[in-house]
Amino acid sequence: MIPDPLHPAIVHFPVVLAVALPAVAVGVLLFLRRRGPSRGAWALVAGLALLTAGVSWLALETGEEQEEVVEEVVARQPLHAHEEAAEVFLGATVLAAALSLAGLLGGTLGGAARGATVVAALAVLVAGYRVGHSGGELVYRYGAAQAYVDGAATRVDARTADRVEREDDDDRR
Repeated sequence: MIPDPLHPAIVHFPVVLAVALPAVAVGVLLFLRRRGPSRGAWALVAGLALLTAGVSWLALETGEEQEEVVEEVVARQPLHAHEEAAEVFLGATVLAAALSLAGLLGGTLGGAARGATVVAALAVLVAGYRVGHSGGELVYRYGAAQAYVDGAATRVDARTADRVEREDDDDRR
C-alpha cells in the first residue's frame, strides 16, 4: 500500500543519505589514499551519490504534488522557503553525483573530482539540514499536517502562520 500523502514517507531517505554521503566519501577517499586507486571502491561513493540525487528528486516531486493541499493551511512564505531549500538540496546532490562519476576517472582529473566530491557531499549535508529543518517547521510549527486531517476545526489558519512569522521577525530585531 502506498502512503497518502507520499511526501512525508519519502523525505527521510534523502536526509539520511545526506548524512551518509560525506561520511562514506571521506572514508573511501582515505582508503584510496592508503591502498591506491580502486574504481570499485569509488563506485560505492558514486552509487550512493546517484541514489541520493534520485531520491532527492523524488522528494521534490512529491512535495510539489502536495503543495496546493498544504497551501490551504500554511502561509506561502514558509512553504516557499522550504521549496527553495529543496531545490538547492537537489542541485547539491546532482553536483555531488556528477563529481563522483568523474571521480571514477583515473589520473589527476579523477583525483581532483574525488576531492571535489567530498566538498560537494559536505554541501549536500548542509543543504539537507536546511531543507529538513524547514520541512520540520512546516509540520510542527505551521501545522502542515493539518491539511490531511479530517474536520475543519482541526485546521490551522494560514493567518496564524503569518502572525508567528511576524513575531519571529520582531524577536530577531
